[in-house]
Amino acid sequence: MSGHDRQGGGRLAGTSGADRFRAVCRLIWEYLLLTLGAAVAAFAIEEFLVPNTILDGGVVGVGMIISRLTKAKLGLLTLGLNLPFMIVGYRVLGRSFFVKAGYSMAVFSLFLEIFAPLANITTEPLLAVCFGGILLGAGVGMVISAGGCLDGTETVAILLNRRTDFPVGRTVLIINIVIYTVAGFAFTFDSAMYSLLTYYIASKVLDFIDNGMNQAKAATIITNDGAAIADMIYKQMGRTVTILEGEGLISGRKDVLYCVLNRLEVYDLKKLIKEADASAFIAINEVSEIIGNHIKKKAVSE
Repeated sequence: MSGHDRQGGGRLAGTSGADRFRAVCRLIWEYLLLTLGAAVAAFAIEEFLVPNTILDGGVVGVGMIISRLTKAKLGLLTLGLNLPFMIVGYRVLGRSFFVKAGYSMAVFSLFLEIFAPLANITTEPLLAVCFGGILLGAGVGMVISAGGCLDGTETVAILLNRRTDFPVGRTVLIINIVIYTVAGFAFTFDSAMYSLLTYYIASKVLDFIDNGMNQAKAATIITNDGAAIADMIYKQMGRTVTILEGEGLISGRKDVLYCVLNRLEVYDLKKLIKEADASAFIAINEVSEIIGNHIKKKAVSE
């Protein structure tokens, strides 16, 4: 165990009852969000998209194609197809992501089965695209904001991003275009175009729900212990950090850390910094473009 690990353990042991209570309440709230988000997304798919042969993207979209062609249950297909990606997610993003992603995917699959027998909301494709896309984006946004995930393709996209710097959002888009093209040949190209429009609407709603969901985020962290926190970010998340010296008007000398990361890593970063330095100031900004290389390594899972 490193020196930073020992310090972290001391901080945890020294937390007050009120801090532990807040941590438990935060954890309960996160799992409520995961459950609600998964349920809303499942409702959008079964009551709006499936009846009109409109596909979601990623693993769910593949499951919808297979289900439509074979009459297999979509909930079971989704859970089975996501399983390999969950295993990859554990290796790439660690235990916390694995548990929350596994929970949200399982709840999502369960609600797909619950909503499947219900009467469909509409058989008008344009209404299905609009309202289905809004609900789907809201559901996925709630899940991601709580640190979970409903679709395994984002795990592959993050892994590719860490090894090649290829943007996460672009990888997901390419995968979805391939899926919609297959759907065009398997069903109709009207269905493929409706699916692409639904994906666009859902992505915009997701952006709104999670306060900006571009694949790249920039974090500025002002703290008293910059070297230790930068080391933790590098070891636990695989992200390098630029350390600057700053001077607070009242607080005096401070370390200013700058780090670029993707949207799914924001939750882990905030959690890490809260545990390391509860008094640290964190600002998260959108990054529209990255020029040049920045060093990344594979994070070490606990």
